[in-house]
Amino acid sequence: MALCCLMLIHCLLFTSSSAKNDFFTSIGQMTDLLFTEKNLVVSLKDYIRAEEAKLEQVKKWANRLDVLSAAATQDPEGFLGHPVNAFKLMKRLNTEWGELESLVLTDMSDVFISNLTIQRQYFPNDDDQNGAAKALMRLQDTYQLDTSSISTGQLPGSSSVASHRSALTVDDCFDLGKVAYLDADYYHTELWMVQALTQLDQGETSSSVDAITILDYLSYSVYQQGNLETALQFTKRLLELDPTHQRANGNLKYFEYQLDKRKKVEEREDGDTEGKHRRETRAQADDYLPERRTYEQLCRGEGIKMTPRRQSRLFCRYHNNNRHPRYVIGPLKEEDEWDRPRIVRYHDVVSDKDMEKVKELAKPRLRRATISNPVTGVLETAHYRISKSAWLGAFEHPVVDKINQMIEDVTGLDVTTAEDLQVANYGVGGQYEPHFDFARKDEPDAFEELGTGNRIATWLLYMSDVQAGGATVFTDVGAAVLPKKGTAVFWYNLYPSGEGDYSTRHAACPVLVGNKWVSNKWIHERGQEFRRRCGVQEMD
Repeated sequence: MALCCLMLIHCLLFTSSSAKNDFFTSIGQMTDLLFTEKNLVVSLKDYIRAEEAKLEQVKKWANRLDVLSAAATQDPEGFLGHPVNAFKLMKRLNTEWGELESLVLTDMSDVFISNLTIQRQYFPNDDDQNGAAKALMRLQDTYQLDTSSISTGQLPGSSSVASHRSALTVDDCFDLGKVAYLDADYYHTELWMVQALTQLDQGETSSSVDAITILDYLSYSVYQQGNLETALQFTKRLLELDPTHQRANGNLKYFEYQLDKRKKVEEREDGDTEGKHRRETRAQADDYLPERRTYEQLCRGEGIKMTPRRQSRLFCRYHNNNRHPRYVIGPLKEEDEWDRPRIVRYHDVVSDKDMEKVKELAKPRLRRATISNPVTGVLETAHYRISKSAWLGAFEHPVVDKINQMIEDVTGLDVTTAEDLQVANYGVGGQYEPHFDFARKDEPDAFEELGTGNRIATWLLYMSDVQAGGATVFTDVGAAVLPKKGTAVFWYNLYPSGEGDYSTRHAACPVLVGNKWVSNKWIHERGQEFRRRCGVQEMD
């Protein structure tokens, strides 16, 4: 029997706009959408009031004529025997009914439609909606959330304020499952279709999707994962609701045939339980990154290799960078976050006012963050870096110049050869999977056009608190640094010998709840010759 009988026919296909806004990658820019929607609601209410006023005029006119015609038709000749009544009838039919027609035909929606048309150019497109859906699934995997928790809005760290918590409807869950299905992600298709079906079973109603459609997707998605028994169960339930469903009847025969065939094979193999378990196990497809499991565990706060011995080597101190004039009287609070690689955190380094100014400068210029292709050197977006960023030069505002000078004063490194200040805002499920900041030996030309050598160090300033998620994790050493507004972490990417420190491989965990703003400064080798002396490569 042909396998094509299992394929689902979709009455709605997502179409992609040529312009990719990637709204979901930046909470900062999505706030603009909230105000856009608020403006549209005000405009919609104005339209409703105008329609109501128009209908009120029509209603009054109809009521007046209803009374008049009721009295007139009781004695038509007597009524029209009065010359005034005769005149007014001529006038009403010749003039007033025409005016009423004009009133009824008046389109009160012009202002609203005009406003909607203007604002629509700023709306998210299908790519944005699909991206936000995939971001939810990414959060689901990273933080091991069940669909019920997401559907009810009960996320770890989420606000207790009712207005901040939204629930997913049956339609929402179905749409999430369909996004996964169109991406051939049958694992998430099953999870979200089951959630949609559960909510239907619990009495929730839907005007656009029914149990038959959901069961159709479910039977196919679990079949694709190798679970014939469950696929058969879903198909039988579908046929109970619609015995004439042509595809389901075909699938029923196919599944029963395949199960019977498999049973005979298993009997010949004397019950290969290991093979059976392997065929029936359904799980998310392996990621191309071998360290994904470590990365996700660290994001959840698991597997952090903080031993008592390591903890005993970490201290807090006041830092004045060898009695730097700026910090002799008011030294900074420095905290060791990790020993190897040495990661330090500086507290209260930038004021709230200055951080807000940096966000204000960056927000209009936020664009989807890119990575440098190690083969071509071309900057391109990547699915493993989900955020928006902007670059700010020191000349653009005194606050940027002030922050650059502060970084130089604190670290003792020359920032004149550093890259501009990069400001990033992470949106729904925003993340940056494990990577190095420095160029490896197989990327000798990575920073050639800058002419400033490799990235010797990284300065990362957290410009917001995050309710849940958003940690910076170092996958090779099992370290996790939590975002804290107004603090900055600093580490060297290169050993004093100039060799890359591969233990600095790190990642930005997905933001589960909240809005993450950071700014970073990549400091380069050139200009550091007398600030950080060369030396023999350190060995762990």
